[in-house]
Parts: sequence; structure tokens; C-alpha cells
Amino acid sequence: MSVLLQDIRYSLRMLLKSRGFSAIAILTLSLGIGANTTLFSVVNGVLLNPLPYPQSSQLVAIHEKNAGMNRSPISYPNFLDWERANQTFSSMAIYRHEDYNLTGTAKPERINGLMVSAGFFATLGLQPILGRTFNRDYDHPGASPVVLVSAGLWNRRFAASTSVVGQSIELNGTTYAIIGVLPPGFAFYGIDRDVFTPIGQWTDPSFLDRRVDMSAHAVGRLKPGVTLVQARSDMDGIAHTLAINYPEADKDVGISLFTMKDDIVGDVQPLLLVLLGAVGFVLLIACANVASLLLARATRRSGEFALRAALGASRVRVIRQLLTESILLSAIGGTFGLLLALIGTHTVVTLLPAALPRTTEISLDTRVLIFTFSISLLCGILFGLLPALKSSRKNLQQMLRQSTQGAGGARHRLQGVMVVVEVSMALVLLIGAGLMLRSLAALWRVNPGYIPDHAITFSLSLPTTAKTTSAETRARLRHFDSAISAIPGVEAVSVTLGSRPIIHDSELPFWIDGQPKPANDNDMPQAMFYLVESGFHHAMGINLERGRFVSPHDDENAPVVVDIDDVFARTYFPNQNPVGQHIHIAEFDVEAEIVGVVGHVKQWGPGNDARSPVQAEFYYPFMQLPPKLMALVANGVAVVIRTHDDPSAVMVPVRRAVSELDPGAVIYSVQTMNEVLSNSLAPRRLSMILLAGFAVLALAMSCVGIFAVTSYLVGERTREIGVRMALGAQRADVLRLVVGQGTRTVLLGIFIGIAAALILTRLIGNQLYGISAHDPFTFAGVAIVLTVVAVFACYIPARRATRIDPVVALRSE
Repeated sequence: MSVLLQDIRYSLRMLLKSRGFSAIAILTLSLGIGANTTLFSVVNGVLLNPLPYPQSSQLVAIHEKNAGMNRSPISYPNFLDWERANQTFSSMAIYRHEDYNLTGTAKPERINGLMVSAGFFATLGLQPILGRTFNRDYDHPGASPVVLVSAGLWNRRFAASTSVVGQSIELNGTTYAIIGVLPPGFAFYGIDRDVFTPIGQWTDPSFLDRRVDMSAHAVGRLKPGVTLVQARSDMDGIAHTLAINYPEADKDVGISLFTMKDDIVGDVQPLLLVLLGAVGFVLLIACANVASLLLARATRRSGEFALRAALGASRVRVIRQLLTESILLSAIGGTFGLLLALIGTHTVVTLLPAALPRTTEISLDTRVLIFTFSISLLCGILFGLLPALKSSRKNLQQMLRQSTQGAGGARHRLQGVMVVVEVSMALVLLIGAGLMLRSLAALWRVNPGYIPDHAITFSLSLPTTAKTTSAETRARLRHFDSAISAIPGVEAVSVTLGSRPIIHDSELPFWIDGQPKPANDNDMPQAMFYLVESGFHHAMGINLERGRFVSPHDDENAPVVVDIDDVFARTYFPNQNPVGQHIHIAEFDVEAEIVGVVGHVKQWGPGNDARSPVQAEFYYPFMQLPPKLMALVANGVAVVIRTHDDPSAVMVPVRRAVSELDPGAVIYSVQTMNEVLSNSLAPRRLSMILLAGFAVLALAMSCVGIFAVTSYLVGERTREIGVRMALGAQRADVLRLVVGQGTRTVLLGIFIGIAAALILTRLIGNQLYGISAHDPFTFAGVAIVLTVVAVFACYIPARRATRIDPVVALRSE
């Protein structure tokens, strides 16, 4: 320990003695380690940490699969059969999202919640902090309305009173008894829910229809020792049985299982692993950079090492001293890197939450701290070992000669290799960032099928009761339209339901009039369904190609009509005019006349629409909705408004008009359509921003490395340059000599980097849009930019070399 402390004290003195070297090395390492720690904290929180439930590896997400979709919603009757027939799950639960109006207070509040079956909390292994959870006595029609509330709602509405159990709240006009309070921080699929109600009490007739999914999904807990493969085999057998027993509803309907963690993380895992590899390149560049600096510094200390060896120091002793210096250097860099990671992690979580799941679980926890410590130690060994081995040779005569004449060609070649490595890795990162940037630019240029500028959307709840008739609902919606249309600056308004671009999707089966009716719904084609009013195409800015759009005359007393999009027209009415043709909509049990064709709306977003198995779209008049559904929709409809100016500014008079129309009405989920479009590109924007940041960092580090190595080589060749100039060499000759040598090294690195990029850019191929992973323009442009920057980094020390006075250079030798 005394020797170690001695080495540490000596290392600190050496670092303080060479402040410029130490500052550059520590800054380089801080940036490299900080970037790696930031991204690892994200990977750790999103991918590595288990879900916050007991034995979370046993939790499985359960979906239906049909029409090319592996995560389709499920029907309630099918779920009941799954629950009864399976042999591999210890428990299973169904759930669906439901918003509620919380009334009975001074100001109505829209809160979000889940309808869940009785086994939901037991499946997750969740216990309330007060009261109890549901049991099967509550999970059926006619049972007493009960609710569990979140800790957030408990604090907000009940001041965290322990007497809350037994009290009641009013949701959508129904009084619910509170039977429990859930633990703080409970967020299902990353969303904080305010209330949980029994799904079995829902009285909507469609909910009990096996052909209707009602946007429900399921979660199950595997029995101990059961694998996911066994569970899939078990559920495949159940799906086969249901297809035989209920062919009209379940023919060709399968069951897909995913671990709940994979279901939550979704498609972000490949992206994060690619980014982790990219930031690893940044760290390797930092290590190569510092190793080059240490090699140059070790050359100047060769006299010191020769003296140590002459006084009896062993090679191991010298290596240990140099490794102590490098590890101390990396430890300081790691400490500052950790501080940068604190800022970086907070920035990523704050600015890009829409791009990442599980953002609330991202933090610098113990695993991240261990990672930072380990990577700092590894870096110290990695960049310190090679210079230590090179500097600990026992040939005293050679070491003394180096101390007076400079390093030999071998060391120059080694530093050249470091530069080649830095340049090649920087080029790979720059090409990746360039491809992502061009891909994102291509996505922004894509026509989404509507005009997002000056358009805003929100959800609206107009409270109803069990006695509210469909005629009353239509009248209230017409009053709403009139009130909003009268607001100055409003160009168009439409109430809508079903699908909204990017926000929500809803598909319905249909068949073409004149063709045989398919045997069941699953044999029918599917189309995206938009329930709209006459102002929808103007409010959204959708192009009308032929015919007319839904009009105010298409009401409950008029024949049923629809508009279709051009994809629907090309697919089902090729080489003919679809206007005047008829389709049958199975869900509504109606025959509708096609009165117009509009442009296709990219429902799934600019980059994902082409991958959707459902492309065709149709628009159905809101006022022609069947009476059995009309009474239900007022509790939660959507609205689209187009304005002359800033759409956000119109929300103040809109809220005022809605309050005057119905004091119990609630407006929520307000977004401009530009925000909706921007959020759909959040994952791609995240990858572009991070890759670009890493690439710029790598470029800066590479330039520092090139500058440092070139400066070192100029210093080592002072005598040679002096002799050349004494013999008649001009400054241009010296400049060409130094820059040429550096440029050759850089070009070799660029050549290797291009070869590596041709292989590695395939990893981001599925993240690109409208551009090839081997786009020649990007490869050439990045190579040219990097060459220019690298040559400039060589030019600065080269220009200094041209100012060497031959007499002074020769006298110093």
C-alpha cells in the first residue's frame, strides 16, 4: 500500500506538471465515458431492468393475431374461453383503456383509467396500500359499482386520507364505492391510471359479441416452470378449438404471446443496441486519442525511464507506475463523465419521452455506477498498457538515444495506427448520422394526406345518462358544431370518432355489393374507418378527388353514404368509377352508397403507413351512426378544428363555448396536428439526434488526435526540417511534406471506414426511409467533409513547422 500511495502521489505531480496534456486527456475521457454512461443508463432502464412486478419474467402479454397483425385486440368472450381452457397460466386478466368524467366536485375533471377483470391485480402481483382489490363478485353485470383509485388521485382529491375506503366518487354519472388505493408509482405500460373499474360490469352489447374486440388486451402469469414456447403451444390449441366452434368469428384468428417486457419495449430494442454500439465507438476513439497523447508524452520522458532503469527499477515497476498514471487519469475522467451523464440522462428523459418506453425507470442506479467505474478502469488499462510496455524497455542505450533524438519509426507507425482507427470509426458514425438525417428529412417531405398546419384536435366528453337518447345526442353535437363554428378564426370543425391519423385506428369489415357475402367477418376485407361530419375534410385538409364529401344533408333520415380513399378505389374498383357503387358494412348492418373519393391519409404516420396490412379507408357520416351506438359516443368523441392563425389560441374561446353549452363537459388531450405528426417521428428523431451527437463528438476527438499526433511528429522532426530548409527547401515544400504525411494517414482511415460502414449501416436499414443504407451521396459527402476537417487539423502544426529557423533548429541539436 505504501508503494501504491507513492505511485499515486507521483502520478498526481506528473499530471499537475503537464496541465495542458492532462486537461485534454481528461476532457476527452469525460466526453467518451459520459456519453457511454448516459446511453447505458437508458439501455439499463428500458431493456435490462426487470419490470416492477414480482417475478416479472413470468408475465406475458396476450393478443389476437389476424390479417397480418400480431398484436390485435381481443374479444371478451374469447378471453373467457382462454381463461377457462388454458393449462399454462396460473392467472389471466383482460383490460381496456377507458376515460371517465369525474363529477360531483366544483370542476369536472377528465381522468384516465382501465376496465380490468377480477384477476388483474393478482396477475401482476400488486397489492393495494389501503383496502382490497376486486374479486369475481364484482366482475359481472348488475354488481355494485366499485373502483380502485391511484395514489395520485388519492392525494389530489382526498388529501391522502386513510378513511377514503368506503367513500364514493361519481364517474360518468354513476356513483362508485372506493374499495382500495394502489401503491405510489404504479404505471401500467408506462401510463399513470387514475381509476380501475371491473370490466365485467360493462353493459355495452357489443362487448359480449365474439366478433367485436372493443380495444381490449390481456396479460397472463405463467405457471412456475412453464416456458413461453409451451404457453404458445397451449394457446394455439385453444385458438384451433375456437375456430372450429365459432367459425364466423374465430376462423383464421390466432393467439400471439410476448413477454410483457418485450411487449412494452416494442421496436426500440434494436435502435438502442445500435446506439450503444455507436457510443462504444466514441469511447474507443477517446481511448485511441489518449493513447496517442501518452505515447508522445512517454517519448519525452524516455530519459526519465532510462534513469529509473539505470538505478535498478524493474520493467514491472515502470509499467505499474505508468498504469497508475493512466488509471488515475481515467478515474478523474470517469468522475467528470458521471457528472456529464447526470445532465445527459436528464436531458434525454425530458426532451424525448415520446420516443422511449419506461422513461420513468431511467436513472443512474447502482448498475450504472458499477458500469461507469468498470469502464473507467478498463479505459485506464486499455490506453495506458501499450505506452507503458513501449516505455519500459531495458535497452538503456536505445532509451537514452531516444531521449535526445526522438522516437523511432515504430512509435510513429503506432501513432499513425491510432489516427487511422480514430478516423475510420468517426467516419462510420458520421455516415450513420448522415443517413438518419437524410431519412428524417425525407419523412418530413412526405405528404401525410392532410394539411397539419393550422389544425388542432382534442377529445370531448359530453356527459350522458342511461336515459339519453340518440336524438338528444345528435342535437347536442349539432349545438356544439354551431357554437364552435361561430368562434372568430375558426374555418371548419368536425366531430369525429373511429380512426384519427396517428392517434387512433379502427378497422371494420365490409364487402362489395354484387359480390357474394363472405361466410364470416374474418373472410371480409378490412378498411380503416373514420366517423366524420361534413367539415372533416376541410378541417383536416384532405383532398377531394371526385364526387362529393359527406354533407350536412347526410343525416339520420337520409340514405347511408360513404366516401372512400383512392387506395380503396384502386383496390376494390380497379379501372372503374366507384362513385355510385355500394358496399355493405357488417358491423353496422347497412348498405352504403359511395358518393366521393378522397386522397389517402397516412394513418400510421409517414414512415410506417406502407407497412400496415390495412390500407383502404372510408368515411362514414357521424349522424348516420346506428342508434344503438349513438347514445354511447357522446361520452368520448374527438374534434378537429382548422383556424386562420395559431390553432392553440382558439382553445380559450372553445373551452368557454363548451362550458356554456354544458358545464359538465370536459375537453382533454389537446394537440395540434403538427405536434401529432412530430411525435410520430420521435423514435427516428431520437436516433438521429443521438447518432449526430456521437458523430460530432467523434469528429472533434479525431481532429484533436490528428492535431496532437501531427504536432508531436513536427516536434520530433525539428532537426530534419531544419536540415531540409538549410539545404534549400522552401516553406511550401515543408508544408507539403507534413500535410501530405498526415493526409495519407487520414485517407487510409477513410478507406477503412467506408468499408466498415458498408457493413455496419445495414444495422440501421429498417430505421431509414426513402434512402438506401449504402447511399453514395452520403458516403461521398461525409468522406469529403471528414477529409477537409482532418487536413485542416494537419495544416495548423504543419504551418508552424514552416516557421522553424534552420539555424536555431540545428543549434538545439
